[in-house]
Amino acid sequence: MGSRKKILAISGSTRADSVNVHILTAIAAMYSGEVAITLYTGIDQLPHFNPDLDTGNGPATVADFRKQILEADGVLICTPEYIYSLPGSLKNAIEWTVSTILFTDKPVALITASSSGQKAHEALALLMSTIGAKISASLLISAPKTKISAAGQITDEATLSGIRQLMDTFIRTLSEN
Repeated sequence: MGSRKKILAISGSTRADSVNVHILTAIAAMYSGEVAITLYTGIDQLPHFNPDLDTGNGPATVADFRKQILEADGVLICTPEYIYSLPGSLKNAIEWTVSTILFTDKPVALITASSSGQKAHEALALLMSTIGAKISASLLISAPKTKISAAGQITDEATLSGIRQLMDTFIRTLSEN
């Protein structure tokens, strides 16, 4: 068996203690023996997208973000929903990849964890499809604060099962690429 596949995990929330970070951290722990998951923590450091700045590698933070996507075998995104849409910071991060082919045929798995989440979930799927990502699996976790403890443990069996299904499908997709 070759080296473990690398997954870049991106939280759409800028909060250090967000439920989205807890979910990604729990997944990284659950699957540490199967894949190498790195949590991208610089989403709040990316400048506002400006096509005039998108020359060469772009600003240093953008170049680093793009490099991490390039080096990953797949990308796992977990985001909240803000005002029936994606958080501006996540959309901004995705906009910095539009002039590239970084996501073209790149396997991605999408999780939306928010009170409702349906509109953000649809928006994220549309954005990722538009930039050519290969969406291998997606999961909507409504009312996540009732399913994940303050310590970040996933306490709801149905949610845990959904995450396992998502990750098993995602890992299978990665091994096929």
